[in-house]
Amino acid sequence: MQITFLGAAQEVTGSCFLVQTSACRFLVDCGMFQGGRDADHKNREALNFDVRDIDFVLLTHAHIDHSGLLPRLSMLHYRGPVYCTAPTRDLLEVMLLDSAHIQEKEAEWEVRHRHRARRSREPDGDAAPLYTVTQALESLKRLHAVDYDTELRPQDKVRCRFRDAGHILGSAFIEIAVEEGGSTRRVVFSGDLGQPGHPLMRDYALPGAADALIVESTYGNRLHKPMAETLDELAAALTETLAVRQGNVVIPAFAVGRTQDLLYLLVQLHREGRVPDMEIYVDSPMALSATKVMLKHHRVLDSDSGDVFRWLRESGKPRIQFTQEVEDSIALNRIASGAVIISASGMCEAGRIKYHLRQNLPREQSAVVIAGFQAGGTLGRRLVDGARTVRLFGDEVPVKARIHTIGGLSAHADQAGLFRWLGAFPRPPAQTFLVHGEQSTAGLFRDEIVKRLAWPEVRVPAPGETVSL
Repeated sequence: MQITFLGAAQEVTGSCFLVQTSACRFLVDCGMFQGGRDADHKNREALNFDVRDIDFVLLTHAHIDHSGLLPRLSMLHYRGPVYCTAPTRDLLEVMLLDSAHIQEKEAEWEVRHRHRARRSREPDGDAAPLYTVTQALESLKRLHAVDYDTELRPQDKVRCRFRDAGHILGSAFIEIAVEEGGSTRRVVFSGDLGQPGHPLMRDYALPGAADALIVESTYGNRLHKPMAETLDELAAALTETLAVRQGNVVIPAFAVGRTQDLLYLLVQLHREGRVPDMEIYVDSPMALSATKVMLKHHRVLDSDSGDVFRWLRESGKPRIQFTQEVEDSIALNRIASGAVIISASGMCEAGRIKYHLRQNLPREQSAVVIAGFQAGGTLGRRLVDGARTVRLFGDEVPVKARIHTIGGLSAHADQAGLFRWLGAFPRPPAQTFLVHGEQSTAGLFRDEIVKRLAWPEVRVPAPGETVSL
């Protein structure tokens, strides 16, 4: 058996792994690269093999850095099944169409920009959308829902189980058993693992035995703040901005997962009297759709979540408004104070968040709360790193608003959370590969695994590297 690391090798985005056995070839995840100037080029070159040779795809969860190239896979004539949990399937109906819409709009903008600059009269290849809404719709036909903890046989010699990863709604790590050469090899792909005790999500399940492990390392070099401290920090940022400085709070957030977490926490803080009255605007049509999916699948959420949302229904406070139309989104820019605006994308790379940043970053009264991981090269990362100005829509925008980075809200397990999961393996995997982490982070995490667990072979694979198991 061989595994090729097509993405998320020494970086955080683009998760995609090609598994080749004597009997079949399949992908685990098919994610989009995000952030950095070369992301578009990498996405266009990512699936540079005959995808018609792929027998099936296993998908850990719906985040675009794990699923976002599924429409391109269909565009390249893949017609096999894509297996995922039922909540993931429902979320992808929202997310992939939204992603395709963004691809089309950004391609239109690029063509107009080139025409204005007199560089080109006709769009060339890299100005065409990465994929279209039609191609995204085609990819949705490939989705097949699988229940947690039930055996799936996508091929005669392959058995799989999707286990709860506790990251976002429907997220899973996948245990795979492959019969080959008279023996069975067990491989586990972690996908993204959630932080134990995270709001809304149940804690991750614990893994069984594995011969090989492919595990994320996003926060393998650090610990998150305890949730109590995180809530204190969030409450302080809200109170200072809304009550003292009389400004707005802008929160870039992934429409799926982080937005729902934030709503839960904001309601909880208001219920406890720890924040002032506020108007919460969720400026993301996709977030509304994702929230509806979450409520549909509420049985897989943490049991404590029901109390908070029941209180919200009965009290009606804080007031939460979902904006759908562009005109409603534009109207938010006329609000000078008292608003909490949650908008996508989570790394500030696309979508409506960029308009709210353009409006509020130059204002000393306002604040931006960074509540999730910001990959290198993204606008969100530049804000975290203290940029004095940022470029938005071709203009240099001064950063006068306060930037609050609240790492404890991450939906990724920190180092302690990762070690708790790793420690549950009944025996050390013969081979462990660290992915979904920046190179330096993955290297430090590797050293810690070797030091603490004394596992035999722990590696950080290179992009495009193929390993034999």
